[in-house]
Formats: sequence, structure tokens, C-alpha cells
Amino acid sequence: MPFPLVPRSLATEEFALRPITAADAARDHAAVMETRTDLRVWEQSSWPAEDFTVEANREDLVDLERRHAEGRAFTFTVVDPSDSECLGCVYVFAPTASFLAQATVTPLTGEMWLVQDAVVYFWVRATRAATGTDARLLAALRPWFRDEWKAARTVFVTNELFTHQVGLLERAGLTPAFRFIEPDKPGPYVAFA
Repeated sequence: MPFPLVPRSLATEEFALRPITAADAARDHAAVMETRTDLRVWEQSSWPAEDFTVEANREDLVDLERRHAEGRAFTFTVVDPSDSECLGCVYVFAPTASFLAQATVTPLTGEMWLVQDAVVYFWVRATRAATGTDARLLAALRPWFRDEWKAARTVFVTNELFTHQVGLLERAGLTPAFRFIEPDKPGPYVAFA
């Protein structure tokens, strides 16, 4: 397992993170569909389609829950303190995760890709991003990975065309460390450290 310590949760006054499960399908679906325009840019795909259903989402979550349980990748749902509304998701991978291992990685600094400890993707539903929840989530994630995951070298990844998130990462003082292209994606992603 690439991560010796995988925390079960993170909690602040505004939100909490916990492993996603298939039982989260309806709440996650509501957040996904509200944020579908941004997610299509972020994913570089047509996902989620306009007719994406709760049941199709449940199938996706079954796979994410299984990967989490097997220690292959870790997906956390971001929920409000009462755990009644999904605010977004956080995805955690090792740099050698199968889809990342097939990517063409270009270093932008002296950093080496395979010495990174964690690769993190995240999104926040549109109405919450508009109020800065994504910035506060990022501010909570950084010490969480450092202190709880014991991941000294964590990169946060976004699609370079998702300018809102690029700006968010830059305003947080992170800088582009890697640019990479996945085989099935039309454009590059940028990993900020």
C-alpha cells in the first residue's frame, strides 16, 4: 500500500471528509449535476452527461468504495457538518497509480514525479465554490496530508483549462511543478506543489 497512514476523516466547522460509499449516491449526484459544467472542463470529457442518473452514479461510487477498501486509491466525500449535503470530493492517488503511470509527465521544476508522496484532485460544488469553500478546503487539506497522512510531498492536480481552480492553487502559494498528459485526455493537467 503506498500510504502507510490513511486517515478516516477530516473535520472543520464548515465541512467534514470521510470515505465515500455507495449510500452517498443521491447526495453526490446532486452535487455532480449542479457542478457538471465545471466538472466537464475539469475531467476533459462529457461526463457527467445531461441524463446521468443516480443509479449510474451509484455504480461509480461502488467502484470508488472498492478501490478505497483495497488501498488502490482513496476517495473522500466532502459533506456539511450535519452530513446531509455533499459539497464535493477529494481523490488521492500515489504517483504510480495505474492511470498516472501511463501519463507523459514533464517536470517544470527540479522535482521528480516518482518521489511525490500523494497526488490529490478535488472539486467543490458550484454554489460552495462561489463562496470560497474550495479555498478553505485546500487550506485544510494541506496540513492534513502533511500531518495525518505523513505525505511530505503532495501535489494538487487540475486541468490547466479549469482556470478557476488554477487561480485558486496559485493564490494559495502553490506553483506548477509538473505538466502531464493522460493517454485518453485531449489536454494537459498541471500538478501544483
